[in-house]
Amino acid sequence: MENVAIADPIQNTGRLKQILNSFGPGIMMATAAVGGSHLVASTKAGAIYGWQLAIVILLVNLFKYPFFRAGVQYTMGTGKSLIQGYNELGRGYLWTFTTLMVIASVVSTAALLMFCASLLSYFSPFELPLTANAAIILVVCLTILFAGHYKALDTLSKVIMLTLVIATVSATVMAITNGSVAPADFQSPSIWDIASIGFIVIMMGWMPGPIEVSCLTSMWLKSQRKEQNVTIKSALFDFNVGYIGTALLAIVFLALGALVLHGNGETLSNSGMKFTHQLVSMYANTIGEWSRYLIAIVAFFCIFGSTITVIDGYCRSLSEAHLLIKKENLEQPQNHIGWMVFVSTVAMVILLFFTAQLMTMLDFAMALAFITTPIFALLNYRLIAKANLKGQLALTPRMKVLSWMGLVYLFGFLAVFIWWKWLM
Repeated sequence: MENVAIADPIQNTGRLKQILNSFGPGIMMATAAVGGSHLVASTKAGAIYGWQLAIVILLVNLFKYPFFRAGVQYTMGTGKSLIQGYNELGRGYLWTFTTLMVIASVVSTAALLMFCASLLSYFSPFELPLTANAAIILVVCLTILFAGHYKALDTLSKVIMLTLVIATVSATVMAITNGSVAPADFQSPSIWDIASIGFIVIMMGWMPGPIEVSCLTSMWLKSQRKEQNVTIKSALFDFNVGYIGTALLAIVFLALGALVLHGNGETLSNSGMKFTHQLVSMYANTIGEWSRYLIAIVAFFCIFGSTITVIDGYCRSLSEAHLLIKKENLEQPQNHIGWMVFVSTVAMVILLFFTAQLMTMLDFAMALAFITTPIFALLNYRLIAKANLKGQLALTPRMKVLSWMGLVYLFGFLAVFIWWKWLM
């Protein structure tokens, strides 16, 4: 009788655990990205334009791929973060990066806390003011981060992404089963109208996120390497799963908007906070009232995941940039904690005293990030080219062509954005 190989369940379990442990920075990047660009922008894209922007979203993710991948390539190849690379290219780049990150971290944290707090009302047994809910969420985020830092965030990100994927795909399958709500004779707005430029350009600029998120991935990868053995293969695999996953989730959210919201006669709110509530109600009315909490859970986990990863990642990057500016030792965990306290405090002050101006601040931060995105994309490309990496990390001819296509896209749409915003 021939010997039949029988799979060892213990060995298989160990292999599965090894694969799960290899996930980290890529999943955290995905968690940071899905909040604003997916839940709000992708869903709105489907709600307003139907399926017209699906190919655009996929192309945007493709063209930005090399610049996000640079965070993994550079850190695995040199042992340094992208922020250290910016410093070596010139102090001016480091100062520009730091200034942008201070503004983005404070405004983004305040906005995400506000969105998350508004969704918490669906689950809270008490009726509390928005700022009180925001304070509760902030305390939970800081407690998790202070208690476990990278390890806690790594575990939480995996749980959030798993919950998010299951809930989002489930809602999409239900929506497909019910079919589109748009009348047969409904005419979608054209994506070629001048009025559409603003929404499309900003959506593309923040899909899957601003380029500086690549620095967050780089910082998380440095932290992961201190706590476990990370191979080039596992780091690239983790990044690809996270990045490709965000692209596919963007299409899933667009599908939800196209099937449930597109052509249903409702006017969509321009406020991100109001839109999330509107989103939950519209789904509940269309799919069934029983789905209200399912959609609310999807929305809450989207925003909560983005909130906690933004607080950690932006502050981790600010800490390193601050220490590089001061030319001090980078191994100072208390500096990271100090930045988290500072950013969180300023964000809460904005929510307490300047809530009415928050959306204006957010628009400014988004515009600033969009304007600087091509610059940091070019810097990331220069760092990878200059590092002369080998093997799997090398800049291949195919990746070089994709990088140049991405730069043409980014600088091209920057020109369109400037024309639309200030010259039209």
